Amino acid sequence: MKIELQHEAVEKLSLPALAVYSFEEEPSSSGTARRLPSNVQKVLENLQASGELTGKAYECTLIHQPAGMAVQKLLVVGAGKKEKFKPFQLGRLAGAAVRFLRARAVHEMAWLIEEEDGAKGIQMTAEGAILADYDADRYRTEQKVDRRVDLFALVCDKAPASEAWAAAIAQGQAIAEATNFTRDLVNEPANQMTPTLLAQHAREMAERAGLGYQELGTEEIRGLKMGALWAVAQGSDEPPRLMVLRYTPEDAPEAPVIGLVGKGITFDSGGISIKPSQDMHEMKTDMAGGATMLGVMQAIAQLKPRVRVIAVVPSTENMVSGKAYRPGDVITSMSGKTIEVLNTDAEGRLALADGLAYAKQLGCTVLIDAATLTGAVMVALGNITTGVFGRDQEWVNRVISSGTETGERMWQLPVDDDYRELYKSSIADLANTGGRYGGAITAAMFVGEFAGDTPWVHMDIAGTRWSNEEKPYLAKGPTGVPVRTLVHLLMHFAK
Repeated sequence: MKIELQHEAVEKLSLPALAVYSFEEEPSSSGTARRLPSNVQKVLENLQASGELTGKAYECTLIHQPAGMAVQKLLVVGAGKKEKFKPFQLGRLAGAAVRFLRARAVHEMAWLIEEEDGAKGIQMTAEGAILADYDADRYRTEQKVDRRVDLFALVCDKAPASEAWAAAIAQGQAIAEATNFTRDLVNEPANQMTPTLLAQHAREMAERAGLGYQELGTEEIRGLKMGALWAVAQGSDEPPRLMVLRYTPEDAPEAPVIGLVGKGITFDSGGISIKPSQDMHEMKTDMAGGATMLGVMQAIAQLKPRVRVIAVVPSTENMVSGKAYRPGDVITSMSGKTIEVLNTDAEGRLALADGLAYAKQLGCTVLIDAATLTGAVMVALGNITTGVFGRDQEWVNRVISSGTETGERMWQLPVDDDYRELYKSSIADLANTGGRYGGAITAAMFVGEFAGDTPWVHMDIAGTRWSNEEKPYLAKGPTGVPVRTLVHLLMHFAK
């Protein structure tokens, strides 16, 4: 999708379609709809009077050949109640317009922007448009290639576009394309996204983006005594990989060094503690945490925040075989902590244990991990909100605040020493599961054991990494959560 700024009067705009938005209170004369010609506003007033135009969130009202305008189609998108409106919703409204119009074979469209929305609103709008023009349909042999928007023009009919607006578009485009890169990785079936292939994608992206890249294979993983990661990997015929990507701008201070650790289990059968067959196909997405960190690294390589970042992605399959690790096994992690395996389906926390230990060894002074870690977090928060945990409240607050700014919902769950009793082992330092109750908390705290005293935040994205329902502004399938949150965090940390 090409995104460009245009400065032209609304009446003279010659693209096939123009989209505006309006609020519930006065859907015919609020938002950007109020800037339409008076004769068009009269049409909207009649639609409002008849109940066809309400301004409710994401309601789309299409008018053909609006009188006195050069465009062929005018789309009015409902923005809901004005008092509840947040800047990130501009992206969702733009996304709703893109998905509605492209379904009607519109390839070029304009979006009327508010001067007062400023650079932030421009960025959000650009992000939303690109995210909306994505579908998880790569393997359909009859793809509907006509259902794409090639040109999305941001139109201001008042002041000429500024350099800040152009920069905001570039930033929004970089973030959205990185999010879609993550969505592509998560969407791939497990036979097309083995640890080796995931590492290949990471390596190619790092080369394109100018990032430092290092890749560890079986011998290096075992040589570093990553016994937790290797325990999971040994049951698969596919060799494990551990990817390290470095972003080290010359003008960044020496500290902090932020470590981004992402769970990269490219398929999770549950191992010997095998999962039910129902919905097991969704376990191709168990590498969404690792894919998130790769997307974040792609974005910051373009946006260049003044902060040092190292991403660590431990990747393997969790499979059933005669070589697979067993319930009752005791393994020794890279940190030296011993772990009793009570459930082989609690494998992600084992991979993260060694990933966090290695990130610390590489010099990371802050650790943020993302993982599709537990079904328990979905019981608590559904597929709408990401569970956030951590022992450093300042960093937890920063993550949640960035989520609020980007529209990716976050909620803090407790980390309390009383829960440690649940995952104690009678024969080792730790057990790899704390049982049914408080499962998201005990899993997070297990991971946190390997962060030690280093500031650490854990994001459980088991529910939010995927949407089984199509939204007006987003396709069904991988969501790319929480790429935008972490990019926002890194971009604003330096400030």
